[in-house]
Amino acid sequence: MKNLLFAILVRPVILFVLGLNIRGRDKLPESGPCVIIANHNSHLDTLVLMSLFRGKSFSKVRPVAAGDYFMKNKFLVFFSTKVMNIIPIERKMTRDFRGMFKPVLQSLDDDGIIILFPEGSRGEAEQLSKYKSGIYYLMREKPEVPVVPLFIHGLGKALPKGSFVFVPFFIDIFVGDKFYYKDNRNDFMTELNERMNTLQEEGQFSEW
Repeated sequence: MKNLLFAILVRPVILFVLGLNIRGRDKLPESGPCVIIANHNSHLDTLVLMSLFRGKSFSKVRPVAAGDYFMKNKFLVFFSTKVMNIIPIERKMTRDFRGMFKPVLQSLDDDGIIILFPEGSRGEAEQLSKYKSGIYYLMREKPEVPVVPLFIHGLGKALPKGSFVFVPFFIDIFVGDKFYYKDNRNDFMTELNERMNTLQEEGQFSEW
């Protein structure tokens, strides 16, 4: 059902209204388990990333999203669960990281392709915010699972934070090489930041 609804309701808009230029497509995982991390500037981010997958790999894609937002009314519940197949998590301070990430870990056990935004909430258009260390604690539970960094440019202009007006725009997507958990939080977070900064710099866009 997810494949059909996404193909009817979402993919045509993404592919025909937005222009997508994907660099490093061959680095996208064809199967899981895998965690994709990306910058977060727009509500369209998740839908665009999902549209990059097809067939069996698409059926394994599970975006991680804030349960307090995406489950707050009947329409969002339907779209989030039946079309996007999100993994809802609570955005609150906790030391029980394994408990918080339990559904994510279960999906990885089922060869899931997880989409995660380490910045948490949406930041300023096309700018990287400070990453939260939750990604470190997630990967600590699954150190053998690869992490694939991905940078999106343009969606902050197509649907900026706080706006409900959709503006067709050309989108650049940069996919980086996979890397793995390091048993030191500072080392892991430093590598994550360096890899994302490198992807951001590849485009050499004028706003940087």
